Amino acid sequence: MLLTLAVIGPAHALKGEVRLEIRTDDPEGRLAPGTTVPTEPAHAGPLTVSRLRFDGSRWFASFEQARDRTAAEALRGVRLLVETDDDAPGGEGSEDLEEAWYRHELVGLRALSVSGEELGEVTDVEPGVAQDRLVVTTPEGDEVAVPFVEALVPDIDPEAGTVTLAPPGGLFPGLGQAEEAR
Repeated sequence: MLLTLAVIGPAHALKGEVRLEIRTDDPEGRLAPGTTVPTEPAHAGPLTVSRLRFDGSRWFASFEQARDRTAAEALRGVRLLVETDDDAPGGEGSEDLEEAWYRHELVGLRALSVSGEELGEVTDVEPGVAQDRLVVTTPEGDEVAVPFVEALVPDIDPEAGTVTLAPPGGLFPGLGQAEEAR
């Protein structure tokens, strides 16, 4: 199965370097210079890492296929992938949010409220500083970012194809009352 290692961000400087949003605990090992990685969308790659560096807070990379700023900027939003056969996160027996969930296990699940009302479909998982967010697209086409914490996401049932949400009032359009501003 293919998992996301990083998402390519904006171009940095003039020689084709890009900022990376890292989604792996081993960027130096998985994105070492000389490594060729598949991409999503597939037409953007595969890409071969020519340089990887960390400036103390952010990761940057250069690819043999993108030698200038214009080519690097065209890669913005491309996901760098890794092939793995590891099914550990979210697999059998992971009933607690302390377990890890891969993005592909969550995207496509129907989002239901604790009362069983259809809220939409999970269409993405956004990384966050404090916690990740499930992006739920409502039947009306609105996107709602739900913090991925146990209080708001009490149950995930991949076999049933559902994720149960307990959103505060006002988070979903037309569902509950928003709290008053103080």
